[in-house]
Amino acid sequence: MTLAPGCPRCPSPVSGEGPWHCSDHGVTTPLWRPVSPGYDDFADCLGRSRPLPSLAPWPLPPGWAISDFGAVTGESGNARACFVTCAGPTDLDGVVEVSVVSEEPGVGRGARCAGVTRTDPGADLGDGPPATRVRVEGHQIPLWPVSTSATDSTFDRSVFAGEAHGRWMWVVLRPASAALMLVEDWPLTDLGTLGPELVALTFVGAPPAW
Repeated sequence: MTLAPGCPRCPSPVSGEGPWHCSDHGVTTPLWRPVSPGYDDFADCLGRSRPLPSLAPWPLPPGWAISDFGAVTGESGNARACFVTCAGPTDLDGVVEVSVVSEEPGVGRGARCAGVTRTDPGADLGDGPPATRVRVEGHQIPLWPVSTSATDSTFDRSVFAGEAHGRWMWVVLRPASAALMLVEDWPLTDLGTLGPELVALTFVGAPPAW
């Protein structure tokens, strides 16, 4: 399988190879995403994602697997966004899906996963104390809740966002009740920094319909 190009902000396909063009959003940097996730495509995506970190909880809990991933980048490299989605069973919420997006401002990939119409997290960030913190490479990253009430009538997800090393970081959990998993100091690892450990990764199903 190979990674297929699409729009980072919507499900529309893109055309062209420089510049790429979305019928809804015009000229865009394409999102490279698998049709069905697998190890070879994931290795390809990790290369395309640099210099951004491909963050996920590690090691994955028992029974969990990678269900989606992607990179927003042109042919010359220097990714503008990347994400990893993993899913697996929990005692409290059944099957839970966790997506972590790292992106430059204005890309809109995190907003698409979150189900909001704006491209960036918005003014809620930094308003009051953070809801929680995650740990990335030994650093605590504060996260604030992002409201999806204006666009999500089903309330099927919880969304948190913050800023890490000058970039937005989004954490999207489905179902919404899975927000309780996001305990203080939850560790996230850049999977691109791992070596032989990546062989232990498993992949499952078709990517979510973001």
